[in-house]
Amino acid sequence: MTQSYVHHVISTEPRQWQAVADTLRTTGAARVEKQGGLLFGVWRSQIGRPRDELTAITVWKGGAPNQGALIEETAHIKHAVHAIMVPTLRPSSSDAPRRQGNYAFRSFETPAGNWDEFLDLCAGAWPGFESSYDSQVIGLWRFTEDDGAIRRSLLLTRRPNLAMWERSKIPDGDAEAKVRHKLSRRYDLCDATCVYTTTLLTADDAQDTVRWT
Repeated sequence: MTQSYVHHVISTEPRQWQAVADTLRTTGAARVEKQGGLLFGVWRSQIGRPRDELTAITVWKGGAPNQGALIEETAHIKHAVHAIMVPTLRPSSSDAPRRQGNYAFRSFETPAGNWDEFLDLCAGAWPGFESSYDSQVIGLWRFTEDDGAIRRSLLLTRRPNLAMWERSKIPDGDAEAKVRHKLSRRYDLCDATCVYTTTLLTADDAQDTVRWT
């Protein structure tokens, strides 16, 4: 059975992102689970998004997901946007990420005629990317709402820190250069792409306390 995911972008009242995140991790997650879903993760802004914005993902097995279940009756939320996604190459299970790190959310808009090559390049580049940079590709999802001509997708990757983010952009040796070539070609196939970075509030191993934004 294909799982569906919901991508949430949640704007909070000033200085209330931590309080909202704590509620999402506890009562919000319990409410989602009661309705047949799971909390996949909650992330705080690091670079590229406002301080008082959270990103969250929920996962649902079968049936239509309740897009608003995570935030129902949660105080201090100004605005929230939800979008349904389905997994492509990854994730293959609903196991949530648990290690702290630098998590990059990158969106793509890819013409339908380029989509298959786009996926092939991802599949070809990821093994080398992960082994070279101590990094993981968490998922590549396609948004269910598009006009058919453009494939809208979301890529979530984890690196251990921002230093590795920079390191991964500068290939060292032939093997890394081949990985970078595949990733660069993938970008060239898209009409648009945009990225922002976050840290994981639902991590088990460490909490990030840096004031990034």
